[in-house]
Amino acid sequence: MGAQQVRDDFVRLYGAEPEGVWAAPGRVNLIGEHTDYNDGFVMPFALPHTAVAAVARRTDGLLRLHSADVEGGVTQLRLDDLAPETDKGWTAYPAGVVWALREAGHPVTGADIHLASTVPAGAGLSSSAALEVVVALALNDLYELGLKGWQLARLCQRAENVYVGAPVGIMDQTASACCTDGHALFLDTRDLSQKQIPFDLAAEGMRLLVVDTRVKHEHSTGEYGKRRAGCEKGAALLGVDALRDVPYAELDAALERLGDDEEVRRLVRHVVTEDERVERVVALLESGDTRAIGPVLTEGHASLRDDFRISCPELDLVVDTALAAGALGARMTGGGFGGSAIVLTEAADVDTVTKAVEEAFAAAGFTAPRVFEAVPSPGARRIG
Repeated sequence: MGAQQVRDDFVRLYGAEPEGVWAAPGRVNLIGEHTDYNDGFVMPFALPHTAVAAVARRTDGLLRLHSADVEGGVTQLRLDDLAPETDKGWTAYPAGVVWALREAGHPVTGADIHLASTVPAGAGLSSSAALEVVVALALNDLYELGLKGWQLARLCQRAENVYVGAPVGIMDQTASACCTDGHALFLDTRDLSQKQIPFDLAAEGMRLLVVDTRVKHEHSTGEYGKRRAGCEKGAALLGVDALRDVPYAELDAALERLGDDEEVRRLVRHVVTEDERVERVVALLESGDTRAIGPVLTEGHASLRDDFRISCPELDLVVDTALAAGALGARMTGGGFGGSAIVLTEAADVDTVTKAVEEAFAAAGFTAPRVFEAVPSPGARRIG
């Protein structure tokens, strides 16, 4: 979606030029799933798919919103009327950001916003975080708020947690705001310390495919919240602030202390082993042994499927089929219950793996998946 197209549409809608055009990407999480709200480690990278916003300030306390991707005209809201969980539509995401900025004391007096996105919605690629971050960055620039990327991410997370009512962690917003071209972001979600890890698969003859199963997921429904509550229960039973504080070497002893609460034991086992997998992948990438991350990704899928229990038949079929067709590794990515899987493969095997997955979906009677290459791309930025 080009900046000029979004700018032209803004003029058509609002009858004046925007003050700028911004973009914020969706993300793929390479490894580290459901660890972010447990103060753990994650490793996302930004996609070339972005949410784009043309924005102009207002001084009359009105917020006007329009999306090229949703049927309907301009939605007009009064800033003073914005309140948590009053909006169940797409406008809750940008409106929630404005609410969070104002709640934090930032002098936002209104805005006209036109949005368009190429991030597939419901695919587990953080389309909602991209919407939030692009609006936050635009208002940060226009109102000269001086907020850093990680601060914008925190505000966007608050918007989604409190205003939208979805109990998401900090990873998606931080990835959209802070990722850099050609790198994966090793993020400690406790202190938000970041390390950019070079991740140029093409230079090493590999590709990372995203397979969008087209099975929609919804974070603010109950299952995600149940997993989070179960993790918090596990931490409380173990007497730690968060599951991040359970050392991998002491996992067996920790599980023994949880007794016969099998559900909590499974959740704890996934989070502790997943944090260890993130650290393993970082070490492998930094040592130049990139192909060796494949089996670690596959381990992560087994843990999400068997312990966290958030996979689905379509995601499992992608992983099993891709591995049988010669992929180096594969796993579901994102919140679960649908969405996308990632497949690490040799460049020469892309067509073979893609064809195998498409044929397997057809044979199972599933909706045809969308398959595309994931290229580590820049984070949020002004583009016009």
